Amino acid sequence: MGKRRPRVLVVDDNFEMARTIAEGLMDRSYDAVPVGSGRDALDRLTAERFDVVVTDLRMPNVDGMELLASSRKADPDRPVIVMTAYSAIDTAVESIRQGAYHYLTKPFKQDELVIFLERALDQVRAKHEATALRTALRARFSVSSIIGQSPAIQAVRDRIQRVADAPAPVIVLGETGTGKGVVARALHGDSRRSEKPFVSVNCAALPEALLESELFGYVKGAFTGAAADRPGLFAEAEGGSLFLDEIGDLPLSLQAKLLHVLESGTVRPVGATKEREIDVRIIAATHRNLVQATREAKFREDLLYRLDVVSIVLPALRDHREDIPALLEHFLAECRAKYPQSEVRSFSLEAMSQLRRYRWPGNVRELAHMVEKLVLLGRTSEISALDLPNTIRGVAAEDTFEFHGEVRPMSEIERLYAAWALAQTGGHRGQTAEKLGVDPKTLRKWLEALE
Repeated sequence: MGKRRPRVLVVDDNFEMARTIAEGLMDRSYDAVPVGSGRDALDRLTAERFDVVVTDLRMPNVDGMELLASSRKADPDRPVIVMTAYSAIDTAVESIRQGAYHYLTKPFKQDELVIFLERALDQVRAKHEATALRTALRARFSVSSIIGQSPAIQAVRDRIQRVADAPAPVIVLGETGTGKGVVARALHGDSRRSEKPFVSVNCAALPEALLESELFGYVKGAFTGAAADRPGLFAEAEGGSLFLDEIGDLPLSLQAKLLHVLESGTVRPVGATKEREIDVRIIAATHRNLVQATREAKFREDLLYRLDVVSIVLPALRDHREDIPALLEHFLAECRAKYPQSEVRSFSLEAMSQLRRYRWPGNVRELAHMVEKLVLLGRTSEISALDLPNTIRGVAAEDTFEFHGEVRPMSEIERLYAAWALAQTGGHRGQTAEKLGVDPKTLRKWLEALE
């Protein structure tokens, strides 16, 4: 089937003029419909679909300005090109102010009209593509990107939805590979800031001197090699969100500067004498125990208080293994799109059983990497248990509760179970205490004993 020809409604109270223009457009691969009055045009716009309207301005009863207003009300993106006599230029200019795409003064050449039709349609296509891209990105980076239906994951999704629009900082806690970056993206994507930048930096990946200039920027001449001003990541995230991954590794000197930013809402570039105001939502993440880090003087206690207004605790994959089938389906679809030549279509029941027994020390990230490797290298439509990595194959069946190694005191078992229960509720201490049948003080005592 060939490409659809753009439909153009041509309106002129001189019907012969409208028909002549329409016939010329038909010769140039447009589907053009001539109409001899503004009222007829309104009826056609209501009953049919048109991509563009080309209309005369001066017409009895319903004129071009009224037709323009009606078209824009029905479809704000539909371009309207107006035709006018030289004596009515002022009205034509007013039509541009009211939303017309362009105006042409009679007489004009057919090729001139075609040029503006093509430009108008290209602009509409670009706008629709941008809208579709934003929609796709919002779907990818929103709470819907959090895969799973276990109570622990549902609690995480609920917390994201409740705090996404809050201006307060959020800290995301969890083991390496649990998806802290995905949660940060979802917090941004589901907030009013979603149209603004999402800027990410790994605090453990850069040396202190470079990290400072990356975060806060610098002015020309601040240090050797600073040949021009650089705004920094806080400035780049203006109006949006700044994700500070692995904040537990942020040097103490920069912790003090970050605390100042959180308290004052201003940043001072390296070498600058003045501060500048910023509007940035801070999302931090770490796999470290920050409470223990404050006790060891490795993390500022006052900064922890400022960051830990809202916390989201991500469970380890071994604590929500019922989500593994859904995660496998998700990653399999992603990898098949990336490697369309792959023959892999599914996992066998035996392979699925083995995957659910494994402890996943690398969590969801380890699962995603394993699926990609199997899809890339697999030679059959179904992944069997024999295709799985040696570390996973043959793992003994185990329950969620494990009893092995040396015998431990019951008090230690209580504390470990309390930490597991807290992960299942997404970090809700009140809900955890209720489910365990203990008062919040007892739960806090158990958890603090682990820190």
